[in-house]
Amino acid sequence: MESIRMLQVAVYLLALAALGGIVMGWIRFSGGRNPPSSLAMAHGFLAAAGVTLLAYAVLALAAPGTALLALLLFVAGALGGVVLNLHYHLHGKPLPKGIVAAHALISVIAFVLLYMAAFGAG
Repeated sequence: MESIRMLQVAVYLLALAALGGIVMGWIRFSGGRNPPSSLAMAHGFLAAAGVTLLAYAVLALAAPGTALLALLLFVAGALGGVVLNLHYHLHGKPLPKGIVAAHALISVIAFVLLYMAAFGAG
């Protein structure tokens, strides 16, 4: 499979993960409670699949430079997600809204860059 097609599949996987992230953000910011663990796990698994595909396209194939920047940002965003999951969600602590917002912002920027690389604008 060529790198651009892999980037496009990564976009689709990460778009699904983003939908879950939007729902989880809405739950956290509107009700003040943490989202269900099952939704958090689905979000993480979809995101991990997309980022893994992106990493393969960047590191093993000839992906555009914009995809590398997207990968670096997704890794930074994923670190925030890991902190949210392992330090807060797992222990039943309320998710800090600042970390949730930073995780979302970094991931949105990465997604836009990936979209640009996958669909010809980068």
